[in-house]
Amino acid sequence: MNSHPRRTGPALLLVDDHTIVREGLRRILETQGDGRQIIEAGSGFQALECLRRQPIGLAIVDLSMPGMSGLELMSGLELIKRIRAEHPQVRLLVLSMHAEEQYALRAFRAGAHGYVTKDTASAELAAAVGKVAAGGAYITASLAERVVQQLNGAAQAPLHAQLSDRELEVLQRIVAGQRPTEIAAALHLSVKTVSTHKSRIQEKLRLPSTAALIRYGLEQQLDPRKDTDIERGTP
Repeated sequence: MNSHPRRTGPALLLVDDHTIVREGLRRILETQGDGRQIIEAGSGFQALECLRRQPIGLAIVDLSMPGMSGLELMSGLELIKRIRAEHPQVRLLVLSMHAEEQYALRAFRAGAHGYVTKDTASAELAAAVGKVAAGGAYITASLAERVVQQLNGAAQAPLHAQLSDRELEVLQRIVAGQRPTEIAAALHLSVKTVSTHKSRIQEKLRLPSTAALIRYGLEQQLDPRKDTDIERGTP
């Protein structure tokens, strides 16, 4: 957890578990930003601690963060919800490897004010920060039309859009090859509860087996390990 000397106005908080990603974001924001103090947090716990210690105006949150339990991967949706509940004055901009509209919709429903993908140009990132910090909403242009189409019912949503956030996380862990006992330990659930989630997922997706779930998840690019590898290689 790092910070530059305090400047005037609420600080900006970068939340990403990859140091190299935070360093790249800091360089962009220091070059094109408004000069506000930039604080870094490498976990959800660090982020919440930063928010308790000093005024934060805007938090940029990675959608794939280590779980609040410190185990494995977890969607940043949990952290977004915590920040919205405990610090409702903080503006939230999501930065994600996911360029699918379903992830953007889930982020906005969790309480985010903006959503940009990690392949966003530096100028667009700066624009998104400015818009969200000023009280507006922002979404990557390539996603905007598809999100509106889904909200208006003009585009057919994938089957997994009907899953709850928890069910989607369980599905991602199944796709990543985790066993029910591992999923239960990571999410602080009983194995029975995980099995119940799995049954509901299969029912909603109309899939007969674990192998079918994994095949569907791979086809829909729901394997979180792929995103992690990409993020670690982000300049």
